[in-house]
Amino acid sequence: MDHVKVLSEEFGIKPEYVQNIITLLDDGNTIPFIARYRKEMHGTLDDQTIRAVSDRLEYLRNLDKRREEVYNLIDGMEKMTDEIKASIEAATVLSELEDIYRPFRPKRRTRASIAKEKGLEPLSEFIMAQQGEGLAAEAEKYIDEEKGVASAEDAIQGAMDIIAENVSDDPDIRKRLKNIIRLNAHLSSKATDEEKESVYSQYYDYSEEMKSIPPHRLLAINRGEKEGFLKVGIDIPAEKCLTIMNRLLVTGNGELSDTVKQACEDSYTRLLFPSLENELRGELTDKAVELSIPVFETNLRGLLMQPPVKGLTAIGLDPGFRTGCKVAVVDPTGRVMDTAVIYPTHSEAQIEKSKKLLSSLIKKYHVQAIAIGNGTASRETEKFTAEVLSETGGDTKYMIVNEAGASVYSASKLAAAEMPDLDLTLRSAVSIARRLQDPLAELVKIDPQSIGVGQYQHDMPAKQLSAALDGVVEDCVNSVGADLNTASPSLLAHIAGINKRVSENIVGYREKNGIFKSRAELKKVDKLGPKAFEQCAGFLRVPESDDPLDNTGVHPESYSAAKKLLGMCGYSSEDIKKGSLSGLADKVKAMGVEKTAGELGIGAPTLNDIVKELMKPGRDPRDELPPPILRTDVMDIKDLKEGMEMKGTVRNVIDFGAFVDIGVHQDGLVHISQISKTRIKHPSDVLSVGDIVTVKILSVDEKKGRISLTMKI
Repeated sequence: MDHVKVLSEEFGIKPEYVQNIITLLDDGNTIPFIARYRKEMHGTLDDQTIRAVSDRLEYLRNLDKRREEVYNLIDGMEKMTDEIKASIEAATVLSELEDIYRPFRPKRRTRASIAKEKGLEPLSEFIMAQQGEGLAAEAEKYIDEEKGVASAEDAIQGAMDIIAENVSDDPDIRKRLKNIIRLNAHLSSKATDEEKESVYSQYYDYSEEMKSIPPHRLLAINRGEKEGFLKVGIDIPAEKCLTIMNRLLVTGNGELSDTVKQACEDSYTRLLFPSLENELRGELTDKAVELSIPVFETNLRGLLMQPPVKGLTAIGLDPGFRTGCKVAVVDPTGRVMDTAVIYPTHSEAQIEKSKKLLSSLIKKYHVQAIAIGNGTASRETEKFTAEVLSETGGDTKYMIVNEAGASVYSASKLAAAEMPDLDLTLRSAVSIARRLQDPLAELVKIDPQSIGVGQYQHDMPAKQLSAALDGVVEDCVNSVGADLNTASPSLLAHIAGINKRVSENIVGYREKNGIFKSRAELKKVDKLGPKAFEQCAGFLRVPESDDPLDNTGVHPESYSAAKKLLGMCGYSSEDIKKGSLSGLADKVKAMGVEKTAGELGIGAPTLNDIVKELMKPGRDPRDELPPPILRTDVMDIKDLKEGMEMKGTVRNVIDFGAFVDIGVHQDGLVHISQISKTRIKHPSDVLSVGDIVTVKILSVDEKKGRISLTMKI
């Protein structure tokens, strides 16, 4: 298979760019490095597209590997024909190859294999030829008491079993029936016990066309079946499929043809349909997963790329009822300064004591922001915090923070190594505070699957979801970059070219020798070789370096071009530190981008990137996004009225809409039909986690805690 041609057509990318991407990947280059520093070779594609090309390339290579295996297996049996060879070469998906190999796959003992052992295969061939009459007379030739063929009827039944299995293994028939079922069948579900209440009650008597069922509905039905509440199956009139089978296999009208029809019906009912039903349901689920994983990726990217709240001393509150609310004070760098436990949901005396303690911590450490976890007792803790802020005055504000995965992190070896002197319950409060200060730096410490952004994430194939989410983390970390002298091992491990061991070596070197004075000093780190340096250097910042280029996204390989550019435009390296290069872009434009790039020996995309980096050294792309909403008071759901307009933060984007935090503890739902005045295919086309949006209240159901919102204002 010509991978370059296939990928070029599928992604609409020039063949030479595809070839370059393949070569770069095969040479051991990371996707962030390729996307950022080899733009001329792929036409400035973004990291997500390059990752999609990489994933598809891996599938095609696995397909070719399996193609060769199937060919060799069949050829080794000396059963290869020109027709089978052509089918193998034409297969474009793994399932087609498996259908081709199916008739040759070693089987457990079946009715057909037993019939073959009895010597009935020639009789099955006689029947399939459908020429002449006298089936009973022909069948009598195969009566053999020793072989277990007691009568002509036994012989005919055995021959029909062979035909039934052959038909069920026929790749062409399987392919045709799959297409018929895909286009015409319904997925249906019934209750295993109609009297038993569950969240799946809407699917207790449900049917929907397979070709149009949305991923979230399919995954819900699958989960209902897995939990024992639903019986699920595919519904299609058998006649539709039998008509196709008879058209292909029945060539006459006599006794033999009638026998073939009976064998086809048996094949369909006993073998084909159960097999195809299982396969097509798996295919449906795979498709739902394929469509759902990008939702997780989009949500995780939005969560990780939320703007940090920089330079503020913060308090993290991990709410709880019985065991109290854990408190942690962290300085602007995330260092733990103090911890405590308060009881804002207990007796009046405890509440007053808790207020005094929290107020004293706010005043003592000049706390400017409070992060409240959104788990158990969050509503009560938020109300308590708002009362404290009202009584203490000042500029301190609070924000509800997604605490998903905090407990997992607090009990991890990593958290124990970072905070060995803290009880694990207090570590969660520290993590919550740091999530407000820098979501990316803190959330990279947690398994992406534990962060909980999306829908039905526990129904996803763990390996597939993990690989996708790890890719998102890698893309986000490298798009922001990391300070070489402050980044944790967890953050460094996601930088291009750096693995867990090397990240630990970097921190170990830093602890032993003091801060890094330059990017070049990275080469002294154990196990960080030339290739790793090439991949990671551009994503690491060294603010303390004498060379200001070390604090930009300019790659060391382009330093000479950057310095030459500064000279051509009448600037020096000192101007980078001073931040006085605001006119650089205009000067380059006046000189001509292509002409200047040629003189510098680089491509125009690289020149444009260098200009951006020189004008904003150490820039953080997250700073360009709207800052998170910090609050001082709390509203209740009963305070909401239809028609009210409010600012809110998108917390989760799913197939049928988005959940928005409007400051009343209970997130409101903006249904997909209420997101835009123009039709959209998916909410993620318009919204991402962390977006600040204006919404209007459509309806409020206090009893059920449901808030309906619209963005069509």
